[in-house]
Amino acid sequence: MSLQKKIILSFFVSALIIALLAGFLYLNFIEIKKETVFLEMTDTIRSKSLQLRRHEKNYFLYAPQQAADESRAIHAYLRELAALLDGMKVNAEERTQSLRALIDTYAAQFRNIETLLDTVSHESGNLKASSPKYRDVSSLIESNFLDQTHIDVYYLVNVYGLPAGHTLVRSLLEMEKRIEDLRKTGENILLASKDLDRSAREKVDSFIQSSRIAILVFFPLFLIIGFGTMIVIISNVVKRLHLLTTLIEETGAGNFVHDSQPAPEWGNDEVGQLIRKFGVMEDKLSQREKELLQSKKLAAIGTLASGVAHELNNPLNNIYTSAQRLLKKAGTDSPEYITKGLNDIFGQTMRVKGIVGDLLEFARGREPHFMAVELRGLILEAYKHLENTRDLSGISLSIKMVPEEIVLYLDTELFEQVLINLFSNAVDAMSGQGQLMVTADEEESRIAVSISDTGSGMARETIDKVFEPFYTTKDKGTGLGLAIVFNIIQKHHGEIRVESEEGKGTTFVIVLPKRSR
Repeated sequence: MSLQKKIILSFFVSALIIALLAGFLYLNFIEIKKETVFLEMTDTIRSKSLQLRRHEKNYFLYAPQQAADESRAIHAYLRELAALLDGMKVNAEERTQSLRALIDTYAAQFRNIETLLDTVSHESGNLKASSPKYRDVSSLIESNFLDQTHIDVYYLVNVYGLPAGHTLVRSLLEMEKRIEDLRKTGENILLASKDLDRSAREKVDSFIQSSRIAILVFFPLFLIIGFGTMIVIISNVVKRLHLLTTLIEETGAGNFVHDSQPAPEWGNDEVGQLIRKFGVMEDKLSQREKELLQSKKLAAIGTLASGVAHELNNPLNNIYTSAQRLLKKAGTDSPEYITKGLNDIFGQTMRVKGIVGDLLEFARGREPHFMAVELRGLILEAYKHLENTRDLSGISLSIKMVPEEIVLYLDTELFEQVLINLFSNAVDAMSGQGQLMVTADEEESRIAVSISDTGSGMARETIDKVFEPFYTTKDKGTGLGLAIVFNIIQKHHGEIRVESEEGKGTTFVIVLPKRSR
């Protein structure tokens, strides 16, 4: 994951936590606001319930003088309570349902008492009209209709002598029962209003407590994730930048340590990619340094070789010419040892002249003349030239190209010399028996050519020195063949490397641009 994505992700997670906390607190705030409004209404209900009980008490205590006023007050409070409960149904119908039922019951019971009071008053009026004795005590009895009903019943039955089945007595007994029921309902209304008020307060406290817990949980979580992620990212980046600084300092000092050190976990972000790119650049710098050193060596040796070859050329020509004349003059009559000695001089002179010729070729190294060449035909032509001078009956040649026809720009003569030299080395490595494989792959802007053999392979120290002038593992040879190959490939703006393992053969890989630069 890239550094930018890591930072965005950490910011997104932190912002998400804050958003969740803000959303939770906002919803809690709405619920608290609702419950606060509900609490205010429950407080009003409780207050009006108390007022209702007060007017109920006054109604029973001061009847019949103030009965009409107290009755109106009771009905007014019942309507107000019903209206309040209707307004609370939207958000708390279940919580107010029982209280509403009690209010309705109370209203019905109070209306029944009022109706029964009218009946009792009517019966009392009838009794006053028919009985002077009752008329004298009627005001006292009527004042106790709602407050001390049982005393009125006792007097009417035991003192006045009304039968227990008289309508007035039965109505008073019914009145007493209904008053008791009404008072119980009133008590239940007070208890229900208190429970409603307590429930609302508990809900508000619950929402406030959950908000506190959310803040205590989410805010530290935000700090841990936000700052923790930031510290981890910064420390990781700083650590890797310090590593990159060390690598740059080592590279600046000429120590290419990338190849010799195992790669740590650099990650896939921008810093990790930067370190990897620097490692690739370091590898290329190391390779370029080796190539530059090799070029300097070749240039120095070429200068030396040119001077030595010119100095040796004239004496060798004189020796060669003298040996020829002496052989002609000696004829067939000269002793055998003289003829043999002259032939030896002549042969060794020719060998030395060949070495001098190689030195001159190595020193001069003409610039290439580029032209479009079909690679397969060039490979077959080089192999054919080698076949004219070497026994290749035990060698099996295979060519594999992707695509089948590859065209590139190079100097035909020089590149043919490269192929002949590499083919010749491969045949020597296989002692004339084995497989010679040539593969070529065309990429977007370059072509890779691999020449592999099934020979004895090379040791590590040999691989490191294989392109150095005058280095050879053969009994005969100048050690200039691969040095010349290296020079030619460089002049073609390409690269050559060797891959080999003892006992498993050798592969020379040549990478060339599709067109000359």
